[in-house]
Parts: sequence; C-alpha cells; structure tokens
Amino acid sequence: MAAEPVWSVDPRTGKPREQVAVEATAEEVDQAVRAAQATREALADRVLRAAFLRTAADLLDASGEHVVEAADAETALGPVRLTGELARTTAQLRAFADVVEDGSFLDVRIDRPDPGAIPPRPDLRRWKIPLGVVAVYAASNFPLAFSVPGGDTASALAAGCPVVVKAHPDHPATSELCASLLRRAAAKAGLPEDVVVLVHGFDAGLELVRHPLVAAAGFTGSIRGGRALFDAAVARPVPIPFHGELGSLNPVVVTEAAAAERAEEIGAGLAGSMTLGAGQFCTKPGLVLAPRGAAGDRFLDALTAAVSETEPAVMLDHRMRDAFVAGVAERAALAGVHTPVTPGAGGAHTVSAGVLAVDAAALSGDGHRLLLEECFGPVTVVARYSTREEVTAVLGLLPGNLTAGLHIAEDDETAAPLLAELTPLAGRVLVNGWPTGVAVAAAQHHGGPYPATTSTSTSVGATAIERWLRPVTYQSTPDHLLPPELRDGNPLGVPRR
Repeated sequence: MAAEPVWSVDPRTGKPREQVAVEATAEEVDQAVRAAQATREALADRVLRAAFLRTAADLLDASGEHVVEAADAETALGPVRLTGELARTTAQLRAFADVVEDGSFLDVRIDRPDPGAIPPRPDLRRWKIPLGVVAVYAASNFPLAFSVPGGDTASALAAGCPVVVKAHPDHPATSELCASLLRRAAAKAGLPEDVVVLVHGFDAGLELVRHPLVAAAGFTGSIRGGRALFDAAVARPVPIPFHGELGSLNPVVVTEAAAAERAEEIGAGLAGSMTLGAGQFCTKPGLVLAPRGAAGDRFLDALTAAVSETEPAVMLDHRMRDAFVAGVAERAALAGVHTPVTPGAGGAHTVSAGVLAVDAAALSGDGHRLLLEECFGPVTVVARYSTREEVTAVLGLLPGNLTAGLHIAEDDETAAPLLAELTPLAGRVLVNGWPTGVAVAAAQHHGGPYPATTSTSTSVGATAIERWLRPVTYQSTPDHLLPPELRDGNPLGVPRR
C-alpha cells in the first residue's frame, strides 16, 4: 500500500501548495520512538539540555522570517500575530533552560536517619526523574507556541524526555521546518538529533499513543480527538499519563455595577477578545452573562458596534470554516436566540464574526444546551440575566473551563461570592480582564477541570515540566551510588529541602 502524501494547503484559497511529507507507517512510528528512546542517556545531562534549549531558541529566531512566512502560508494568521507567537515560543524555550539550570524542578528532599523516631526513620532521599519518551500532538491554532517547538515539547525536553511530535495536518511544512531547526540545535549542543522526531498522519498518531515505549503524551485540540487519544492511552496494557487540552467555553460574568460603571469599555474589550485570531483561541470568551436593563443594553450596543466593524477572516482550514458556519446557524435557529450581529460565512473562504443573545433563564432548557458548548471561531453568546439566582443557575450548568472571568466595579458587593462560584469552574480566574493572553510565567496555570484538560496540570509556565517527571526515593543508599544531586555536600548546588 502506497504511503499517503502530506500536503501543505493554503487556507486562503483551499488549494494545495506542495507535498511536504508522507504519512508515517506503523513501522516508521516504531522506528521514530525507538530512535528517540535511544537518546535518553545523552539527554540526562542537564548542562547539555539547557544549552540545547537556548540553541533551539537562537536558531528559531535566526530563521524567524522564514518560519513566519511558512506558518502564515499555512494558517493565514498573519505576520504580526505569528511574529509575536515566535517570540513567545523562543522565550518559552529559554525560560525552560533557566528552569533546568536552577534544578528546583527536581524537588530534592532529604530526611536524615533518626533511629529514635517512632517508627525509626532511615536515610531517605527523594527527587524526580524523567518518565521517558513523550508523544506531543501539535495544535492547529498555534503553529509554533503549541506545536513542534511549543510548550509541551520544551517542557518535556527540559524534564529530560525525548519527544516524538505528531504534526498537525494544517501546518506540515511549518512543522518540518521547526523540527529541522530543533534537530540542528540538538546536534550543535552535543546531543543526538533524535531527541526530537517528527511524524505525520492520523493513524500515526494512534500508533504513537499505543507504542509501549511512549511514557506520556501531551495534546491540544478538540474534545472528540483528545478523548479518543485519552481513551487509547488508558486502555493500553500499561496505561500512561495523557495531558490533554480539549475544549473550553471560558465564561465571563459582568455585574450590574460594572455595566453601570463602564459598559462601553467592557463591550469593546469583549469584541477584541472574542474576535482575536478569528476567534480561534482556546481561551476565547464564548459565554458572557450580562445584566438586563439600560446598562446591559449599553454593553450589548458597544459589543455589537465593535463586532460589526470586524472584517471577515480566514480560519485555519476549510473544515473548521464549514463547522463554524454550520455551528452558528444551528445556534441562531434556537427559539429565543437573537443575533445582534449575525455570524456565518463571510465569503467563499472567510467567516464573519457575530454575537448571539438569549435570556439566561432559557439556558436551563435541554434545547439550549448547545449554547453552553464551545463553538470554535469568532462568535460569543450573551446571556441576559435579571437576578443573581439566574447567574448561579447558569454557572451550575457549565463543565470545566480553562478560564473564568468576572467584571466588577469598585466596592462591588457581589464580587466575593461570584469569585467563589467561578473558582471551581476554571484553572485561571480573571477579574476585570480578558482571557485571550496566557503569560509564560512561574505562577501561570493553563488547564482546568474536564473537559478543559484531562489532568490537573498546566501546559504553560514553569510547572508544566512536572507532567513529565515521577518521584523516586533512595533509602539507606551509599553516597557514592546516589545521583550527584542527592549526595552529601550537594556538589551540584541544586535547591534541596
């Protein structure tokens, strides 16, 4: 059977650009995983790991013009957005190099022996070791920051885990380019190139998560695709951790006091957030609870005016465009749903942003539950509430989310109880801000209750490295047999408790 070609497609026209690869066979996936597995010993050197991550960032920056050009040709996200995404990606790589050098991620803990304790305590020395080969499933909407050189790859490599990336079909040429730069960086830093290996193809993705040498997986994408891979990961003879980001509605509550204070500002801010990147951010605010009355009307008018001025946009591919057009049409057809700005097709290859409005009370009916599901693209649902109880009722219907937002006024008496209601729903709770910006920082958490993610971990920030590690304790082990990080005198100077 002939190998299936992998084509780079122009989303602005729907036409193939070039064939960049062929889909990997089961045998080729096996070879890729075994090649990555063979690099584990070399990758154990933290000095080389840090140098590799910085070299990868340098090579990506040096090839920035070419990388951005390739990504724009395949995603239509535009040079400005992609230049910023590249900067974020390389900063992330350098940040993880700092994490590797610091050594705190090893979480070293030492308990000296105490024969007089009850029960007696032996010498115990605990740290964390890499799990092994990590499978990374690239995202469609971030061809750099959440794909081949993105956060899952950077954090796994920082942990000492080789990576096999399953490229996303929306940007295979960009994936090939970035993989080649990472592999060149590895060689330049003194590591085997196969610390990063790239494969293409849907079937290859399934083979990858089932491979017995794959020790963990990271995924960013749809609920349907992510759940299928998650189920495969836990159904293996030896189940593995599957850190998936699957979907999020990202609810926002606007209090009556906030609307009265700055309705126009909040409306304009929402428009900018929900249309950013053609509404293709995983943190797009997809449901906004706004009050009835004059202040709420002003908010909706400002949102309507700003969204109406948004130009038609190209989505990442025509499959997503068609799903958006069908999805918003189905939602707009529900009883009681109004369209202050009608979303849908903007042309043969584009979509138009829109706003759907509905009474908050209607969301409790089974026929309107569709409005509580993510619709990928530039649309948001504004649910108008009359009472605080209606807000509570809607929040009680929501699944897990990446983010939850709250817009309040100064000395807003409803702020504290609303914040308490939103906190169980999301991994990041924002006050008087918009979620479509995820800072790469030590305190960041990009995750949330299912279906936002399949684990309690973050995929952004320094603690993302924890996903790819497991603790090991050495008991009563002679000093010369211990890893250097655990020996008496702390010869490598790592932080220890």
